[in-house]
Amino acid sequence: MEISKDGPETLSEHPFREAVLAELHARPFLPLDAPRRVYHYAFATDHEAAAADREAIGALALAHGVLAPDPCARFHYFIFGDWRLRWEQHSEFTTYSWSTGVGADIPFAHADPVKAGEIAFKPPGVLIVATQLCVVDGARSVEELASYFNSQSLCVVGVEDRDAQVLTDFAVDAYGFTRMLIRGKALPRFEAGRLAQRVLEIETYRTMALLGLPLARQVSPQLANMERELSGITEALNEAHDMRVNYLLLKRLSDLLASGQALSTRTAFRFDASRAYRALVKNRLSQLQERREGQYVTISDFLNARLDPAIETCNAVEARQTRFSTQVERATDLMRTGITLEMERQNSALLEEMNRRTRLQMRLNRIVQGITIAGLAYFLTGLFSFVAKGLKAAGALPPQVSADLVAALAMPIAVLIAIAFMARVHRLSREAAEEERLD
Repeated sequence: MEISKDGPETLSEHPFREAVLAELHARPFLPLDAPRRVYHYAFATDHEAAAADREAIGALALAHGVLAPDPCARFHYFIFGDWRLRWEQHSEFTTYSWSTGVGADIPFAHADPVKAGEIAFKPPGVLIVATQLCVVDGARSVEELASYFNSQSLCVVGVEDRDAQVLTDFAVDAYGFTRMLIRGKALPRFEAGRLAQRVLEIETYRTMALLGLPLARQVSPQLANMERELSGITEALNEAHDMRVNYLLLKRLSDLLASGQALSTRTAFRFDASRAYRALVKNRLSQLQERREGQYVTISDFLNARLDPAIETCNAVEARQTRFSTQVERATDLMRTGITLEMERQNSALLEEMNRRTRLQMRLNRIVQGITIAGLAYFLTGLFSFVAKGLKAAGALPPQVSADLVAALAMPIAVLIAIAFMARVHRLSREAAEEERLD
């Protein structure tokens, strides 16, 4: 809480409070008078297309001399002479709902108003929904109005507790529109607007939900090819005993895992969005409070028979992708384990060979050391013999003591001297090696 010096206390608001409150009133229902014809368009817009769309709607408002939407607005309502425009931006698409009462007495009697020149606009983005909705009074019977639709896919439902019906066949007519019709007797203007918005949202959301199906069908052959490749690698793994072959198989598995992850990344958002839009369709159908009309199929039954299998197809492909990634990871782990065990076996054999060579080298060293000691002792004994002969010739030794006897008696001393010398050499070598290791 902040305390103002010039007035009463003021409360600190959450930075999102204004946005949350505004969202509750962001898309109000607009009143509709019967008869009315409505042309509803939805365009796929990414971030860049959405920014261009906002500029286009501002230019359209300027051309008609009306106020443009606020830069942060996601909804706006325009009045252009006899026409009304409801503009709305969503995360993935932008909708334009044009409506007029001019020439609306006879349903579906007009062609595309854009091509006919009744309205002039060309928003950015790619068209994904084009629906013509006619709102009529109850002067004509349901059976008479049903003649405007394909009888094989015609859906007719009563709505709420009002004497009103919604008719549609979800089929595209010659002008590229799906047709929908609202028939009501003394239907209040705001209820007619609310009902029109709900049925248009059903058509928009069911189209967006179905966008995942073509993608699922597109990636299924790629996924099948990768599954076959994984099967081939697994079979080759059972037969491979060469380390070079194993490394090549491991490289193929790594590439396969990367391809699978890229495929999952490509489809994850679209499949999640399809499920979310399917939930929105169910929500709007529940708000519609359908009432069965005679022998006609309800909108819920029609969509459940077609939309649910499409979503299940997306779910099945996603499950295959998850299972494929798991299988590749398991195969990779198995191969890495096999390579690790083979390397450990080779390392163990190499260490054993090194130990054998070390033991052999130690035996050779001991043999060389013994030979060295013997040679050094023989050399020292020879020196003692020469000294004894010199002393004998000089008369320094008693007559009974020969030079050979002196040499024989000096031999143990020569051996001890040789052993002490070799021990000193080994000690000095160890000290030099220790100093070198510490450095």
